[in-house]
Amino acid sequence: MTLLSAPPQQSAGPSAVPAPLAPAARLLPALAAVYRAQLARAKVARIPLLFVATFQSIGILVMMRGVVDPGDNPAAHTVVAGSSVLVVAFVALNLLAQYFGRLRATGGLDHYATLPVPAASVVLGAAAAYASFTLPGTLVTAVAGAVMFGLPVGHLWVLLAVVPLAGAALSGLGAACGLIAPRQEIATLLGQLGMSAALLLGVLPVERLPQPVLWLRDLLPSTYGVEAFARTFTPNPDWAAVAGDLGVCAAVGLVSLAVATWAYRRATTR
Repeated sequence: MTLLSAPPQQSAGPSAVPAPLAPAARLLPALAAVYRAQLARAKVARIPLLFVATFQSIGILVMMRGVVDPGDNPAAHTVVAGSSVLVVAFVALNLLAQYFGRLRATGGLDHYATLPVPAASVVLGAAAAYASFTLPGTLVTAVAGAVMFGLPVGHLWVLLAVVPLAGAALSGLGAACGLIAPRQEIATLLGQLGMSAALLLGVLPVERLPQPVLWLRDLLPSTYGVEAFARTFTPNPDWAAVAGDLGVCAAVGLVSLAVATWAYRRATTR
């Protein structure tokens, strides 16, 4: 009788090595993905958002028209430039502070924390999406203000530089306020206070402000966007000074976005 030989017993091999995780997304592709996602989510609110921001700024122009004389004078330049940049402050500073404050309060940041994307791409993508809505309203406000105060419109193209640079500075500030504030209500309050500061310190003529208020005005990032745009209403703009103001906006934007990125990492790891 032939004995059936038992199958050879396999020796226990080394423990299975887990498959490596997929590499994290690079900054620019992740930034583009977050930007498109934020832009798609905000499409529903785009028309009301643009209407409110633009209507508010044009209403301020109408009110200041009864106080400031039209024509080629520094006060009229400041009113038109400040009202135009206020559209950026309303969206990039106020609404972005509320958005990140709400995300933090409701746990929405946990969703982004699970994604393999750099922290900077989340902050920059959301900031860019919100700032994208401001350009049409800023242009409409600038044209309305120039017509209302009898100012030239030949240099409105400078808004193509003012809006993204001032928007970056204010977006970083708004995101930082929303991420650092311990409660959603405080984030909303900080956003409202920031927008009010941009309104009062950016629209009111400089020569009518006391010196302590002027010091506060110099600390506000949107001030340099207002100054850069206001300089273009003169017959012979000082383009070196315009470039200097825009450079300050760019520098403040880098710092504020870096602070917002740090605040995002802090909020998602606590």
